[in-house]
Amino acid sequence: MTNLIAELTWRGLLQDIIPGTDEQLQKEMTTGYIGFDPTADSLHIGNLVPVILLMHLQKAGHKPIVLVGGATGMVGDPSGKSAERNMLPIEQINHNIEAQKKQLSKFLQFDPSLPNHAEIVNNYDWFQNITFLDFIRDIGKHITVNYMMSKDSVQNRLESGMSFTEFSYQLVQGYDFYYLNQHKNVRLQMGGSDQWGNIVTGTELIRKKSGNEVFAFTAPLLKKADGGKFGKTETGNIWLDKNKTSAYKFYQFWLNAADDDATRYIKVFTFLNQETIENLIAQHLEAPHLRILQKQLAEQLTVLVHGQEAFEHALHASQILFGKIPLMP
Repeated sequence: MTNLIAELTWRGLLQDIIPGTDEQLQKEMTTGYIGFDPTADSLHIGNLVPVILLMHLQKAGHKPIVLVGGATGMVGDPSGKSAERNMLPIEQINHNIEAQKKQLSKFLQFDPSLPNHAEIVNNYDWFQNITFLDFIRDIGKHITVNYMMSKDSVQNRLESGMSFTEFSYQLVQGYDFYYLNQHKNVRLQMGGSDQWGNIVTGTELIRKKSGNEVFAFTAPLLKKADGGKFGKTETGNIWLDKNKTSAYKFYQFWLNAADDDATRYIKVFTFLNQETIENLIAQHLEAPHLRILQKQLAEQLTVLVHGQEAFEHALHASQILFGKIPLMP
């Protein structure tokens, strides 16, 4: 079994971790999950880090579960947000979930014959039958207001105002972890570092309600070397759906990464081994003008998301556009 935590550490994919997580992952096959918010009918490259965490989890011999937030999507996660977002109608949420499920199925092995096959769950399936009174009695009583108020996701919004709906989000996410621990033997939750407060609320709820020991870790949020937000361009998000962002534009995004960014991204977004990556970085430092890192990054990611054929088309189009291949007379 691959040492997952060591692998994620050298790649720069580890920030917070609950003590004992590494030991648990080295001891036995462990089921872990990440939640995805159905705010759009496509994932974007900002969602690629959690997707890649799940892929690493499965490659290391563990079982990944993808949680799509049919219920939490109705509430809205305040983490990292400066204002409350608009509520989506249930029809739109369901449409988004189906589109995201289709995309996620490309990245993980769902073959039921595998002992660590991936699964997709929707938290609406267990929340739809819980009444408000049930929830505040059975869940709310275990977590104090002081504990909830201490979270960064709450503190950062207190002055601008925060609805009870968003304030309760960490309890809803915490219950997801509890439910999956009870029904799917999930012992690990992963996510971006902005999710740490929500994640540890889940571990606290599990400790108080069942006494079970569970684990968690987060990956740092990516920022560009110039301080800009990763994945945002002048035209908006870079989507994984080729109808929203063409494979050519997707390829060009990675090809145009700054040198400092490409050095980090090659570790985060590809599955090339450490020796290969160190050699590529060394070659790049010797001849930065050749953009060796950017070319590898663009190839690896375009093949991962859109397939080999789409990569070859994007490469060919780039070569024509930039004069490497003469146009036919």
